[in-house]
Amino acid sequence: MRNFDTPLGCTSLNSFRKLSSIRSVVGFTCLLTLGALLTGCGKKDSSPSPAAKTNTTTAPSATPQIWRVGNGAEPQDLDPQTVTGVPEHKLMMALFEGLVTEDPKDLHPIPGLADRWEISADGLVYTFHLRANAKWSDGTPITAPQAVESYQRMLSPGLGAEYAYLLWFAVGAEDYTKGKLTDFSKTGFKALDERTLQITLKSPTPYLLKIIASHYAWTIVPTHVVKKFGKLDEKRTAWTRTGNHVGSGPFQLKDWAPQQKITVVRNPHYWDAAVVKLDAIEFFPTEDLGTEERMFRTGQLDMTYEMPANKIDTYRKERPEALKVDPWLGVYFYRCNVTRAPLTDKRVRRALALAIDRESLIKNITRGGETPAYSVSYPGTAGYFPRAKITGDLALAKQLLAEAGYPDGKGCPPIELLYNTQANHRAIAEAIQQMWRKNLGVEITLRNEEWKVYLNTQHVTKDYTLQRAGWIADYVDPHVFLEIWTTGNGNNDTLWSNADYDRLFQAALTAKNDTERYEIYQKMDAILVDEMPVIPIYFYTKVHAVSPRVKGYYPTLLDNHPYKHIYLEN
Repeated sequence: MRNFDTPLGCTSLNSFRKLSSIRSVVGFTCLLTLGALLTGCGKKDSSPSPAAKTNTTTAPSATPQIWRVGNGAEPQDLDPQTVTGVPEHKLMMALFEGLVTEDPKDLHPIPGLADRWEISADGLVYTFHLRANAKWSDGTPITAPQAVESYQRMLSPGLGAEYAYLLWFAVGAEDYTKGKLTDFSKTGFKALDERTLQITLKSPTPYLLKIIASHYAWTIVPTHVVKKFGKLDEKRTAWTRTGNHVGSGPFQLKDWAPQQKITVVRNPHYWDAAVVKLDAIEFFPTEDLGTEERMFRTGQLDMTYEMPANKIDTYRKERPEALKVDPWLGVYFYRCNVTRAPLTDKRVRRALALAIDRESLIKNITRGGETPAYSVSYPGTAGYFPRAKITGDLALAKQLLAEAGYPDGKGCPPIELLYNTQANHRAIAEAIQQMWRKNLGVEITLRNEEWKVYLNTQHVTKDYTLQRAGWIADYVDPHVFLEIWTTGNGNNDTLWSNADYDRLFQAALTAKNDTERYEIYQKMDAILVDEMPVIPIYFYTKVHAVSPRVKGYYPTLLDNHPYKHIYLEN
């Protein structure tokens, strides 16, 4: 997330929620600007004062505080170093806490497992001091040597963590992941003593604290437990199962009934346990949006993961107090496997991008106030607005397709579009399928897969030609929308590679200031628009239903909501 050094008060978030329903382009631009400003409500100094005391007063409750939420899909796992999706992220927020965590109202970094830190004058050395009472949910201390071992696991070639690149800011981290460095002691991760962790960076990274606070890639894992159930760098072992799982967050795993429910309960060993208001959270895998909405309507859920698009207008009219439509820093797009014909030709990819009627799609299909996406980067993120955009009409799209050897679509092999099972994704895919058939004469076949299978297809087998995808920002900075398309990035599953793009990315890492960095990003965005390895469709809003009895839940650009501040009003 991009910080703006501004005196704007964080209390403006109440009016921010009201603004989120505005549908005009002007209104949306205002939202982006305000959203970027709001991310700067936090502290600027490198050595934060202790976190402000949280108001723990709640209304008396005669019944247990059990929050029941829809979570979108069955998770891959409960290992923060190997999962990749938003449903998994929601669970990680309950089970783990980072060195730095987030303020519930504006997500600025505040102390977490570390009660304080210092940053060297040159911005290269971060020294974190772990809390004396920081413990795992099994009651054992969380230590700095364990943090170093965790980061070694995260970066190990054997683990193959897709998000390892989020640690590559540290000295030697990238080389260790790529096998160029085998001695981890030569990286920038050091335990100065049992409770002091030092991280040395390759170059100043002003948004590092935001990444650590918001993304589970920087999570310290209980290596003493992981090693009981397999190799340290092994995925999907039994350490994450019921009875074995150990975490550091406000909640601990009580039960995981696959495809039914995951229940977490208060963690009595959590350093800030006195602040936690909920007794338990129940996460339901709700890929069937119709079923999820009915569960909410009948009181079986306090919050949905999404809303069926065909129910949004009904809720606007009949249950406006429950409908939440908030800005969400993310882009919905289609990922191209550039090694498969006909998507090996960028003219075909660009023709497909031009032949999507995004305005009609949003008005008639998604209905959630989304904004058409003509770039990969989300406009207005920390003041960055990409100049390069998808421009052109159907005539140009047909011309490009003809130049690629497929006039009016003749001779073009059918293109299979993969999406993860969900009604909204299918509706969007069917609409775009018709647009491409009508406008270009290109035939599209549809294929759906359940979430875990879909992720395996994306990350492991790459057995797709065109794939539905979404990218929700891990932190508020334009860097987050551009870094993943570099060669070898764990989330660049397009198999696209561009030497100029990679060179620009490295230059951005050493830019002297944001002005210089943003100009480099403009060139990177221009390459993406020209090459089109991904086809942006729209920028998200978060549309879901939340019971009015849920308190301590604020609209945020990343849709992160630290659970220890949430409670239910009876």
